[in-house]
Amino acid sequence: MKKRSIRQDIIDTAARLFYRQGYCNTGINQIIEEADIAKTSLYQYFQSKEELLIVYLEEAGRRTFAAINEAIEQVPAPEQKVLAVFDHLEQSATGKAYYGCSFLNLVYEIPEDAEKVREKIRAQKDAVRKLFADILRPAGKEGLADEMYTLFEGALIANKVYDEAWPIITARNIAKKILY
Repeated sequence: MKKRSIRQDIIDTAARLFYRQGYCNTGINQIIEEADIAKTSLYQYFQSKEELLIVYLEEAGRRTFAAINEAIEQVPAPEQKVLAVFDHLEQSATGKAYYGCSFLNLVYEIPEDAEKVREKIRAQKDAVRKLFADILRPAGKEGLADEMYTLFEGALIANKVYDEAWPIITARNIAKKILY
């Protein structure tokens, strides 16, 4: 069995902590302790906590898109693919290890001057908007991408507020009415 790298152990530990307890509530010393590494090891790979956060967001974005793409590949029609995105969100949100959208969880937590982090968050959200446009283009409905995106983001936020699936189900139902 291949031994995991120290760098990846740091990323995995930080990701778990950032996601569960938030960026501001996670200290460098906690990451070091839980990753069971020396402080010098952390700074060998990451110059700052913010740099570690950016890597976490990049990995979270890749994982999210991989899961969404897997969901939409299961159905043929563009409208079904959009609904599959909402179905995937509902399935994820009802899992035990779901604490909300990694990106939305951070948007209010990071300082205004954390521009690199804000750029990563905007890039991820722009990619979701583009995904809806790309899905809908073959049906000539790419003009509905912003509506689908807004429903998706609203469902994420309301799910976080209520910790229930009904906002996602409602958003999916509205999307279905708009699409068909």
